[in-house]
Amino acid sequence: MIKRILGEQIKRMAGKMPIISITGPRQSGKTTLAKQCFPDYDYMNLENPDIFSAAKSDPRLFLSQHKKGLIVDEAQLMPELFSYLQTISDENKKSGEFILTGSQNFLMSAKISQSLAGRVFITHLLPFSIEELKKSGEWKDNFNQFIFKGFYPRIYDKDISPELFYPSYIQTYAERDIRQIINVTNLSSFQRFMRLVAGRTGQLLNYSSIANELGHELKTIKSWFNILEASFVIFFLQPHHKNYSKRLVKTPKLYFYDTGLACSLLGIKNENEINLHWAKGALFENMVIADIMKNYLNRAQIPSLFFWRDSTGNELDCLIEEALGVKCLEIKTSTTLHPDFFKGLNYYKNLSNSDEEYLYLIYGGAKNVRRKEAAVLSWKNTIDVM
Repeated sequence: MIKRILGEQIKRMAGKMPIISITGPRQSGKTTLAKQCFPDYDYMNLENPDIFSAAKSDPRLFLSQHKKGLIVDEAQLMPELFSYLQTISDENKKSGEFILTGSQNFLMSAKISQSLAGRVFITHLLPFSIEELKKSGEWKDNFNQFIFKGFYPRIYDKDISPELFYPSYIQTYAERDIRQIINVTNLSSFQRFMRLVAGRTGQLLNYSSIANELGHELKTIKSWFNILEASFVIFFLQPHHKNYSKRLVKTPKLYFYDTGLACSLLGIKNENEINLHWAKGALFENMVIADIMKNYLNRAQIPSLFFWRDSTGNELDCLIEEALGVKCLEIKTSTTLHPDFFKGLNYYKNLSNSDEEYLYLIYGGAKNVRRKEAAVLSWKNTIDVM
């Protein structure tokens, strides 16, 4: 079994905080990780009707009868539980008493009125990172294979073909998870919406374009995007706020947490098709940016990721804002280097006129290289950006 990096941080903080929260997409390994970290804890899944009924009828009893500790799976299904968690954890003053997991980011949900501020350690577990796979027997020096296969643990643990895994994942997500959040009357329309979203990977978000193509109201499309974000299907990069006297793009860019899911929605049937597909560059960029996000989240750090683009078309794919400066990243799928690849980095450096920027080019090649323009990193070494 592939070791999850986040586990060490979770076990460490369980000795300091009463409640640990682990959220992430379905099948990202949250339950497995919780059970590995806390093998003696009782486990209760709120998707089980009997357990849900017992918790609903007497929440305080449900939470209080597990002396060794309690893992509550899919905790977002019962928002009222959070108020009881607050009072019980305050009364008991016990570290690591409750482990909450959920496939929706319940801390984003308007249904959750109790924030548990100061009582909960919040973590997000995404599918495998490149760093995690490099330490396993699953490693391949082929980024097309990883783009197509994606990073969901079950694909690797059970040796499931992506062509079989993702269509079922999409169907159950639409039919089950979505209907838990809102009443989508036309599931085929929502699945078409997901396919359109996949076709805009790495692009500026345009609600109106998708609304017009689907024939839905703008508010419906915006609510559907909110669902995809809350259930860890997509994320957005916001434009970086530094102006430098230039007119900047203010619209966010759209990415998937997992490229295998995006490939399935795009109808890509095997890894060889990626080389000829019009979205190859966007999918490669998506994989790299999602992996950088995983590197931070696996260490329980909140990544401050942005992109930069001005109105004349100058842009950088990713900026990471940190206390000591801004890390600037350009991402190229090519396996060989070309002087033009550094154009955006040089432009931004001259524009900012600052030594606080750290410049990186991440490319499809196999080796890290030091160039005068920037540090050049292989796609498999995104951890070196940290």
